[in-house]
Amino acid sequence: MESTEAQVRIAQLTKDLNHHNYLYYVKAEPQISDKDFDVLLDELKSLEDRFPEFKLPDSPTEHVGSDLTDDFPTVKHERPMLSLGNTYNQEELRDFDQRVCKSLGLESVAYVCELKIDGLAISIKYENGSLSRAVTRGDGIQGDLVTNNVKTIRSLPLSLTGDYPKEFEIRGEIFMHRKGFDRLNEQRANAELPLYANPRNVASGSLKIKDPKEVQKRPLDVLLYQFYGDDNLFSNHWDSLESAKSWGLPVPNTSRLCNGIDEVFAYLTEWEEKRKTLGFDTDGVVIKVNSKAYQSELGFTAKVPRWAIAYKFATEAAKTKLLGITYQVGRTGAITPVAELEPVALLGTTVKRASLHNSNEMKRLDVRVGDMVNVEKGGEIIPKITGVVLEQRSSEIPEETFITHCPECDSPLIRKEGEAQHYCPNSENCPPQIIGKLEHFIARKAMDIDSIGSELCETLYESGLVRSVADFYDLTAEDLRTIDRMGEKSIQNILNGIQESKSQPFERVLFALGIRYVGETVAKKLSKAFNSIENLSKASLEELIGVDEIGERIAESILRYFADEDHILLIERLKSVGLNLESEASVSLGQQLAGRTIVISGVFEKHSRDELKALVEAHGGKNGSGVTSKTSYLLAGDGIGPSKLSKAEKLGIPLLSEDDFIALIES
Repeated sequence: MESTEAQVRIAQLTKDLNHHNYLYYVKAEPQISDKDFDVLLDELKSLEDRFPEFKLPDSPTEHVGSDLTDDFPTVKHERPMLSLGNTYNQEELRDFDQRVCKSLGLESVAYVCELKIDGLAISIKYENGSLSRAVTRGDGIQGDLVTNNVKTIRSLPLSLTGDYPKEFEIRGEIFMHRKGFDRLNEQRANAELPLYANPRNVASGSLKIKDPKEVQKRPLDVLLYQFYGDDNLFSNHWDSLESAKSWGLPVPNTSRLCNGIDEVFAYLTEWEEKRKTLGFDTDGVVIKVNSKAYQSELGFTAKVPRWAIAYKFATEAAKTKLLGITYQVGRTGAITPVAELEPVALLGTTVKRASLHNSNEMKRLDVRVGDMVNVEKGGEIIPKITGVVLEQRSSEIPEETFITHCPECDSPLIRKEGEAQHYCPNSENCPPQIIGKLEHFIARKAMDIDSIGSELCETLYESGLVRSVADFYDLTAEDLRTIDRMGEKSIQNILNGIQESKSQPFERVLFALGIRYVGETVAKKLSKAFNSIENLSKASLEELIGVDEIGERIAESILRYFADEDHILLIERLKSVGLNLESEASVSLGQQLAGRTIVISGVFEKHSRDELKALVEAHGGKNGSGVTSKTSYLLAGDGIGPSKLSKAEKLGIPLLSEDDFIALIES
């Protein structure tokens, strides 16, 4: 065969085989047999070996990578891969719908329902129509770069067709069909190897195999469900999915556009049983607000989007006996009742305990020691009691009453109005609270003193060496030598870890303090807004609420923390040992917005919302989350939510276009 003829044939085979892969894996409408496909693929391999100069980047032979990966680099996501809020009943789902409608000022909202696939979340990037990057979810901020392994999934095109954007990200779930899983386990049984537990674990483990050729042997599949790219390309989520289909991407054909919550409920009812016929595992339905503008208006909490929620299907249940109720004390003093159960097998594990959460939940369930109870695994992970088998209850079993005093220090418990949780107020002398604070302080996302673990924290407390987080910085080698089985190398590692922790940035120190409701994300926002512990300690309720995502509950908790003299003394001690209690100086581009609060809403042509927020702060302004009388301007983009617009008009808040805003900061 001449080179010109070979080039033409290679191009044709590449096109035909990619097309047949799409028909087989995406459309489920194969036009040729597996045998015929393999004959064509062998021909292509042979020609590519003879004429490597004509091999195309999207060749189906590249679904098997050629190089071993020594390690998986960690890369930062271009936008965080957040988790979703969960609900297990339709009442909570209706509450979600009411919150959405109320926030948007609407009677009804269109949603997209998508089956929640039990697999491994993946982010995939295409550039100029070619698959350029694939990253696992990781911790949501960064993940493992597994591009070569993901390229082995035949249902995922290496190159796109149609009118696709120049660059975009699309997210989805990598999973394994049950038949493929069964075949894999059959092979392992024949080889007398241990069997795999479930398809999801195999799918997850397969992506971490270093040789892509071995990954290709695993029957992995992928379905995609979330597009990110040009904000102006699609006005709604449904259109983005339909377009992705037209580019050849494997988008589920089980999704549905629902006009209002009642249609969502109909979808849930239909797929509760129907999902069992799919051939792969699903554990619920993801419900998303369809309009992109409404999504933007609703925004995010510190952890989850406000425009989406996951509804979980009922899981495997079992019955067992409630042997007793014990009470645990958390680091914030929260008292959690725990059901002690007669051991029962549930989804491959033995369940002995289940949280009862609080007194309200105990009362709602009406659980009593000696009852037979129904137990499920929420999200197939966490055991939970869902009800009592009343017909098996003895008439002699008395009602349960919540304890009145701390089980650890005997302090009278308090319960604030409007809260479900009981608390022990003895924060400075209740052992579990103190130990919990110590463990929180040294945690990886806080001060990251990995040479000190939970067990050592408890030992240091019980020995009297550490009773406050500031005491860590007073520890000496002599102190540590008093602890049993503490070697010199361990002592040095501990002291080095403590010393190194002094370099942690202010936001992590703030998180490490363990202020109630101040998690990792909130700590970042506060450190950015106030720049130092001194400024934060002097902030008013109004100033705190003015920070994006900071509500009254968080603000009041911060005020209570700094009103406590013991906390002020603690901060002074931490300052004296050299901890960072100020943020590094941020880049300032001017003070044109000094003293002004800007609320940003809608979709913009030239900048993303995050870019606009950064510009506000760089020019001395503050970003507000909601329109109030203290709002200076409403920066309004396309698709702005009607509720914010209406409130701004009512309060006489000036509106700015994107161009108006740029002119303002450049003036």
